[in-house]
Amino acid sequence: MRTQILAHRGASKLAPENTMPAFELAYFQEAEGIETDVQLTKDNIPVLIHDEHVKRTTDGAGYIKDLAFHQLKELDAGSWFSQKFSGTRIPSLEEFLHWAQNKRLHVNIELKNNKIDYKNIESIVYEMILHYQLLDRTTISTFNSNSLKRMRDFDNNLSVALLTSKRNKNIVAYSKTIGADAIHVKYRSLSKPLIEHSHQENMAIRVFTVNRFAHIMKCFNYGCDGIITDIPGEARLYRDLFEK
Repeated sequence: MRTQILAHRGASKLAPENTMPAFELAYFQEAEGIETDVQLTKDNIPVLIHDEHVKRTTDGAGYIKDLAFHQLKELDAGSWFSQKFSGTRIPSLEEFLHWAQNKRLHVNIELKNNKIDYKNIESIVYEMILHYQLLDRTTISTFNSNSLKRMRDFDNNLSVALLTSKRNKNIVAYSKTIGADAIHVKYRSLSKPLIEHSHQENMAIRVFTVNRFAHIMKCFNYGCDGIITDIPGEARLYRDLFEK
């Protein structure tokens, strides 16, 4: 089995995270998937940004939930990273899905609802993925187990992944009970027995956020289903080296 390379918030080492330039660069570097984060605006538009607050990655202030979509679109989401990206905007989920629709990419959408449990985010995101006919190559992930259960109710064939940053020897069994078909674990939780157990239960396991050469190679060696990395181009080169 070949380990899939997913670009964490796009090629976020070289371009501002969760922006179209980062996604386009990841695609150019032949990443096999894009991982991105979704939050809801005040007017219930799903947008791609990691933090609940816009301060870190834009020139604005305020929580996503308190800002309308048109207000977010006025913010500069690129200059914080480099003046080269000045004027880059926060993309909507619809903008991203339209871009990804005709590309050979796996889409990993993380619902950022572990701190703010946005009302109806699951149904809004699901209907949009359905509209763009991307269900067969999309994984929805979340740290929120209740959200995962709600997501599973929409479609029994939808790929849903439990995100966890904690070590838990019962994580595979627990994930199955809440309807997950995949587990996304932090690198420090990675172990060979965990990989073997998840595969015995027909559950995919992906690892985040993996950027160091030795860590990436360990994931390949263990047979992880995927790695989520800020450096998809380099990770592809490392995989080529591993497969020689």
